[in-house]
Amino acid sequence: MTEIKDIPKGWTIASLVNDLPYIKTGVPEYKGKKKYFSTGSIKSDSIIEEGEYSFSEKPSRANRLAIKGDVLQARMKATDKAILIDAKLDGQLFSTGFFQIRPIEGKLSSNYILHYLTSIKFTQIKDELCSGSTQSALNDEGAKKIFIPIPPFEEQQAIVAKIEELLSELDNGITQLQKAQLQLKVYRQSLLKWAFVNTKFNDFVMKEVTEKIQIGPFGTQLHKEDYITNGIPLINPMHIQDGNIQPNFSYSITKQKRDSLPNYILQEGDVIMGRRGEMGRCGLVRKKEIGWFCGTGSLFFRPQSKRLNSLFLYYYLSSQTVKKYLDENAGGTTMANLNLKIVNDIPISLPSLKEQQVIVDELESKLTVCDKIDETISQSLQQAETLRQSILKKAFEGKLV
Repeated sequence: MTEIKDIPKGWTIASLVNDLPYIKTGVPEYKGKKKYFSTGSIKSDSIIEEGEYSFSEKPSRANRLAIKGDVLQARMKATDKAILIDAKLDGQLFSTGFFQIRPIEGKLSSNYILHYLTSIKFTQIKDELCSGSTQSALNDEGAKKIFIPIPPFEEQQAIVAKIEELLSELDNGITQLQKAQLQLKVYRQSLLKWAFVNTKFNDFVMKEVTEKIQIGPFGTQLHKEDYITNGIPLINPMHIQDGNIQPNFSYSITKQKRDSLPNYILQEGDVIMGRRGEMGRCGLVRKKEIGWFCGTGSLFFRPQSKRLNSLFLYYYLSSQTVKKYLDENAGGTTMANLNLKIVNDIPISLPSLKEQQVIVDELESKLTVCDKIDETISQSLQQAETLRQSILKKAFEGKLV
């Protein structure tokens, strides 16, 4: 049971299923077509339909009909996808992957329910009650154990008004922080452009200044039974984030399997790059990554140490100049894809090793400052989310108005 105690005077405790208008699934026959929205349609900044269907053609999961004012929340564990149905979504189809609450005029505020369903208190309770082996989710039996504090309607309205006033101010601050993050990204690229702007772009091609350029292994060289947990990490594009290599140790292979494919073993100073999807996503292999394995979705460059500084190469490959070149030359119709010829022929103009080091030192100095600012912004964004939840907690304890 998740019954709530110590509520403010005049408030009541309502069962999510038994006391509130908890809408069952079922769509009456209709004419024409309706838009369909699944839980996957709900993004952080948008709601994107999955198609339009007649009654006879609609997917079996498209078994909820929403009306303006309804509040829906995704059932899956570890998700927060609460939405309020507005005029644009009125009368459209939604997945059974949501549960659905309908407001009562003069008694139950849609926005009050919406804010409660986005509170960490609710999501924690929901997650504790989720069940299922393949996809853990809140079923109706679990939902019966959830109780919600309900103040009188006028107080609901006052609470909503105060929540939205405070969250509006908070969101404005978050928007400014996010703008600053974008400006930092632009500044980083301007630094890289500055570093390489004087290159003639035709002195060499990449194969002339590297010991090795290696495309990741074919899928036939690695089989399902080769993958283990807590072995040698495989590095694919998903493991390269903002220049850092972030392994998933549940996606790894044995030392024996790695050693049987020596061409793909990474060494310190290699620069690994994703060869599918986003062009120019790369990371520098440092001491802790020695001996890790280049995945099938990646490739790596091993510079000639007497001609090419590893950090210089990493920053060069991260620049918009190279990204533009790769975008223009990558093959593939549905997803950009790099082959050996494309990366062999990446043009590069090299100053002396000493000059390369000067450029690297200057970049490192400026980028370190960027990193510290970015860290401060990230901390502020985390604090903003904590503050958001603090506002909601006080609201539903009757301490906000």
